[in-house]
Amino acid sequence: MPDDVVAARAAAEEESAFSHPAVDPDTTAAYGDHPDQVIDFYAPRETAGTAGAGGPGGLAPLVVVLHGGAWRAPHDRRHVTPFADFLARRGFAVANVEYRRGAEGESSGASPAAGRWPDTLDDVAAALDALPALVREALPQADARRTVLTGHSAGGHLALWAAARHLLPADAPWRTGGPAALRGVVALAPIADFEVAEKLDVCGGAPRQLLGGDEHFVERRPYADPALLLPTGIATTLVQGRTDLVVPQAVAESYADAAAKAGEVVGLTLLEDVGHFPLIDPAADACAVVAEEIAQLAW
Repeated sequence: MPDDVVAARAAAEEESAFSHPAVDPDTTAAYGDHPDQVIDFYAPRETAGTAGAGGPGGLAPLVVVLHGGAWRAPHDRRHVTPFADFLARRGFAVANVEYRRGAEGESSGASPAAGRWPDTLDDVAAALDALPALVREALPQADARRTVLTGHSAGGHLALWAAARHLLPADAPWRTGGPAALRGVVALAPIADFEVAEKLDVCGGAPRQLLGGDEHFVERRPYADPALLLPTGIATTLVQGRTDLVVPQAVAESYADAAAKAGEVVGLTLLEDVGHFPLIDPAADACAVVAEEIAQLAW
């Protein structure tokens, strides 16, 4: 397919994904004092035949969503609220996590700075640690024993990272004593291998910026790069569009290869004629595929 055709399709996909109005949550809870340290909760709105329908005691599986946007300040959780609502309408309880990103006013070249070290990872760890108690209070319809972590793009990185905290270096402040109590991870076009992402200049060098620039990239990679934190022992599936121009297929394939070398099988679902944004676009068939992948792990 000619490059200009692929680029035009990618632009149309992005426009479609961002065309949906934001969907307000049922409730919001804070996991810290900063304005970005909040989680939006969506109660399951089950309809007949939906992926998450039914469940022990009438409780719904919990899907934790980590949004993308290259860890940059302009992109907050609001852009994935239609996706969160889509999952809720398929019978899942949903927690949409906000976290600190590159500070407003900071920049790296033509783009806002990507991420804040260590704040971005501090927040994801704190949100996941606080989540069980917050869910009991804010979303009693959720069965936290059937939690699936998902995230898109930079959020896919954070989902993979959060599931691997027990593998972090011993001096990492986010390290846990054992694997997270998750049914699985479904990472959507994730920035899953920082070395490959840097070679491909994914999101204008965002992984390098997240780690604090050239002077910190090598020393901090073991604390943040999912491809170096394997095997997790947690069921993991990557969903990737073959025509993704934002986070190319090679990034997901490299992570899956690294997992295989570590003795772990990671699922890799490759979607034909699909780019970066249909994975979170309720109007796209790819979004339904994502919901089915989540359901397979949740059940």
